[in-house]
Amino acid sequence: QVQLVESGGGLVQAGGSLRLSCAASGRTFSSYATGWFRQAPGKEREFVAAVSWSDGNTYYADSVKGRFTISRGNAKNTMYLQMSSLKPEDTAVYYCGQSRYLYATTRYHDYNYWGQGTQVTVSS
Repeated sequence: QVQLVESGGGLVQAGGSLRLSCAASGRTFSSYATGWFRQAPGKEREFVAAVSWSDGNTYYADSVKGRFTISRGNAKNTMYLQMSSLKPEDTAVYYCGQSRYLYATTRYHDYNYWGQGTQVTVSS
């Protein structure tokens, strides 16, 4: 069993930056893919970014491509999301998740462990 804890959310003005962290406890991420999703009020949870630990490949939603960067820590127990050029539409609760697969996917149901989420609010 792995427990995931997100941190780094907050309030930022449009155009600003934030760095989210996801820490795994209980055990490491092992070789399973991990990713970030977000959920805005009244909307479904949507894919943001994911990384395959086995080959380092990364994937991004079109809405964040070029602005967000997903990365892994040197130890297999941390993951980050560097967010730049933030827009008001990026406002949401951000969740990190671990996939049941080795290779990253964009499907919510492929992820079976989740953190509690961290709020990101971007003001205009």
